[in-house]
Amino acid sequence: MLFYILVGLAILIIGLLFIASRKPDCVHYERSVAINASPDRILSHIADFRKWGPWSPWEKKDAGMERDYSGAASGVGAKYGWKGNNNVGEGTMEVTEVTQQHVRIDMHFIRPWKAQCDVNFRTTAEGSATRLVWTMDGPQIFMGKVMSLFMDMDKMIGKDFEAGLASLKKEAENH
Repeated sequence: MLFYILVGLAILIIGLLFIASRKPDCVHYERSVAINASPDRILSHIADFRKWGPWSPWEKKDAGMERDYSGAASGVGAKYGWKGNNNVGEGTMEVTEVTQQHVRIDMHFIRPWKAQCDVNFRTTAEGSATRLVWTMDGPQIFMGKVMSLFMDMDKMIGKDFEAGLASLKKEAENH
C-alpha cells in the first residue's frame, strides 16, 4: 500500500513540475490610476527615490528597512538600495530614463531570489486628469512558476501596486 502511495505522490509531483515548466518565461504586472495632477508633478515623486517613503507600499512593510541612496539626486542615474525583512527583501533600483511622460527603472532583486525587472511608470492625458500606469516585467524563474500553481502572483503584487498608486495619488494631488 505504501508503495502505491509513494508512486502516486511521485506522479503528482512530476505532473506539477511538468505543468510549471510550461508556464511563461516572463511575467508582466500592471495597474493604473487616474490622478488629478500634471505628469511632471506625478513623475517627480517617482524619479526621486527619496520621495518614495510616503507612497511606496514596501516602505510601510518594514519601518527598519536599510536604505542607501547614491548617484544623481533625482532622474537618470539616481540609485536606491534596500535591505529589509522577509516582506521587502533586498535589492537595488536605478532610474535609467526620464521623459515628460514616463520614468523607467532597472530593478534588481537580490533576496528572496535574484531577478532583474524593468519597471515603468507611464502617463497619458485622461480628460482633466492624468492616467498613471505602473508596470513591471521580468523573468519568471522556475521556482516562481511552481509558486504560481498555488498562488496568484498578479493578485499579490497587484495589491501592492494598487496601494502604492492610491498613496501616490494622494501625494501628487495634495503636495
